[in-house]
Amino acid sequence: MLAMAFPVDLRRCQVLGLAGTAFLAAGGETAGALPVRELLAPSSAHAALGLVGVYFGVVLLIAAWALLGRLVRGPEPPTPRALLLVLVVWAAPLLLAPPLFSRDVYSYLAQGAMVEAHIDVYAHGPSRLGGPLAEEVAPLWQHTGAPYGPVFLAVAAALSGLTQGELPAGLFGMRLVALAGVALMAAALPRLARHSGADPAAALWLGVLNPLVLLHLVAGAHNDAVMLGLLGTGLVAALGRWPVLGAALVTLAALVKAPAVLGLAAVVVLQVRAGRRPVRAVLTTTAAAGATTVAATAAAGTGYGWIAALNTPVSPQNWALTSLLGRATRALLERLGSDLAPLAVPVWHTLGVAAAVVAVVVIWLRLRPRPVYALGLSLAAVAALGPALRPWYALWGLFLIAAAAPSTSARHRTAAVTGVLALSVLPSGNPADAGQLVLAVSGGVLAVVVLWQAHQAQLAPALGRTA
Repeated sequence: MLAMAFPVDLRRCQVLGLAGTAFLAAGGETAGALPVRELLAPSSAHAALGLVGVYFGVVLLIAAWALLGRLVRGPEPPTPRALLLVLVVWAAPLLLAPPLFSRDVYSYLAQGAMVEAHIDVYAHGPSRLGGPLAEEVAPLWQHTGAPYGPVFLAVAAALSGLTQGELPAGLFGMRLVALAGVALMAAALPRLARHSGADPAAALWLGVLNPLVLLHLVAGAHNDAVMLGLLGTGLVAALGRWPVLGAALVTLAALVKAPAVLGLAAVVVLQVRAGRRPVRAVLTTTAAAGATTVAATAAAGTGYGWIAALNTPVSPQNWALTSLLGRATRALLERLGSDLAPLAVPVWHTLGVAAAVVAVVVIWLRLRPRPVYALGLSLAAVAALGPALRPWYALWGLFLIAAAAPSTSARHRTAAVTGVLALSVLPSGNPADAGQLVLAVSGGVLAVVVLWQAHQAQLAPALGRTA
């Protein structure tokens, strides 16, 4: 009766998700990660209303995504092309919205300007640049070198040259770069899903139409979109018997953000499965990766400081598992008066990295015949056990798990994690105080009430006919 009373069709999903992202964009105008000169006090009425609106929109978007998933699993699922149209519709309101859920995009712009000005972006933080762009960077990162590879910094520098340091143009440009990454993700997923024996429509629903993609890759303009787009395209090239091109593209992804380097293992395995000898596959992949690294680094002109920058410090309040355990251990040792308290966090971070290495080795030993799935789980392990964790890091593994998960239950668990993470960050990107938490919950509850009333309105005629 519920399915009859509350029918699901593609148009309903489009409209509901569009309403969600429209509220996100509107609320972000006062509660988002705005330029410093436009920031409102969190206690102001406009900022409070914006925060309620953002969370109202997030819950609507999650509901639309869940309903779309029900449609994808139904007897007449939408085609991949129809799902891509839904993605375009949902993303449209976010194109001109202010940055949401993070201020990282301002760091990207400042670092690009530093490269353009021939300042060593790995040796100096944005404070060395000075000026309006540097003022937008959070104080924590003012004196920290860039943790990104030369490929992304070259893109950021080119954008800086095109926009001449103008903030609105730079923000729009970075969003277009992120959208290009999402487009590559969407193009790669169906092919990866078919190779892995999965439904391409289901893969697109979980891997690209996912709320985390819209909230953090589109609205947040994170460079993870470029990393994942290049990684997915590289795997597709390797599937298509172009292993050298595949290795080059995966290396370019790793030269955006380092975790993508694990994709080279998948390129090797795919070559072996295609009939190449293991030694030849390793040598071919290594040579392609080395040549690509040298060429990309030379073209970017940033040097090899990105290797040392992999040790960039993390936020003291980061909520990664190892950081939480480290802070708890430090607090306990401080109460006991131990001199070992300052070592607690670094030791837990080291243990986390070691655990991630072990997890990756075990995953590949057990799932080597399924390289795409093994890579997805490996990236998920790196994100979960690493010293830093942000909601969009979950997309590293989720993107490939969506393409290759062997069971429906694995997809359901992944979807559930998505729903939780989508609600975990304020639109300003700052930590929440009690008042902001109340406002965010109020926005979400209001959306649930509206959805319930809509459900009841659909249910009433059916109950009347039954009576």
